[in-house]
Amino acid sequence: MIVYLNGEYLPLEQAKISVLDRGFIYGDGVYEVVPVYGRTPFRLPHHLARLAHSLSGIGLANPYGNEEWTRIIERIVAGQPFEDQAVYWQVTRGVAKRDHVFPQGVAPTVFMMSNPLATPTPAQVEKGVPVITAEDNRWQRCDLKTISLIGNVLMRQRAAEAGAVETVMFRDGYLTEASSSNVLVVIDGRIVAPPKDNLILPGITYDAAIEFARDAGLAFEIRPVARDEALSAQEMWLSSSTKEVLAITTIDGGPFASGAPGPLFRKVYAIYQERKRAGR
Repeated sequence: MIVYLNGEYLPLEQAKISVLDRGFIYGDGVYEVVPVYGRTPFRLPHHLARLAHSLSGIGLANPYGNEEWTRIIERIVAGQPFEDQAVYWQVTRGVAKRDHVFPQGVAPTVFMMSNPLATPTPAQVEKGVPVITAEDNRWQRCDLKTISLIGNVLMRQRAAEAGAVETVMFRDGYLTEASSSNVLVVIDGRIVAPPKDNLILPGITYDAAIEFARDAGLAFEIRPVARDEALSAQEMWLSSSTKEVLAITTIDGGPFASGAPGPLFRKVYAIYQERKRAGR
């Protein structure tokens, strides 16, 4: 596998980063993942905009402009043998002596790689997936896509140990998101999504699902969703770059709603499949 590291394209096993990199010492950095269908990045401008937001949020200058990011991504994609890919990259504050204060005059570390894109299986799409619930105890800047992911890792591990695919979280009685996905619900025939505030990651697939619903004339609403509303909804979905849009049919070991993916999920899922191959 050929990866990108600080201006070089080289085999993965030759890519080396100092143990004093602030990403390793502090988790001081941000990352992005863009899905690639048929070697075409999906909604790349949206991902680059989110990257810029995350970098700004941690006070780190964007090392490249959008054209340069696009060029690097295209070269990484072209160097892989698979058509559908997940391109991962991260930017850290660079290598410096261990000190909490931001170092001055230090170049950021930029790393990028690509792997085969693992999307939901046909069985998961057809039958839905199980999740568990938990209180959201992470920090208050979940809108930044940082590499400091221990809170999300612990939530995802809870799901894995329970035989579920995700942990859906609530904070102070309101739906936030899942450990590595956004969450949308259907209430009274309307798609309802939590607002994109500091408590959830501004998901690119979240935006896509809302956009596709609007284009199809489906009713939707952005507003806070109380826990009781979410757990009594007609449908609940996960959305992310790798999960695309995926219906939840089991919560905390019991059947949710009808126990099968609902009609609005099927409509939005079908639109997503059409649009992703068109690159939009």
